[in-house]
Amino acid sequence: MSAPTHTRPLPASTGGIDIRLPWWALALPALAFVVLLALMLNPSDAQAAGDPVITHLFELVQQLMAR
Repeated sequence: MSAPTHTRPLPASTGGIDIRLPWWALALPALAFVVLLALMLNPSDAQAAGDPVITHLFELVQQLMAR
């Protein structure tokens, strides 16, 4: 004879979808869109590749991750 299994009852449906996103899940894609749009509108401002401050920052992050 098998033992009966107990299942949990499903919560009552409120009629809507209850999904909560963190603030950054919407802010980061919006920020990326704005930055890319600004670069498309004025590509002469895209000087970050040759900026020594950005290069130094990337080197520092790379050194910290290598530890």
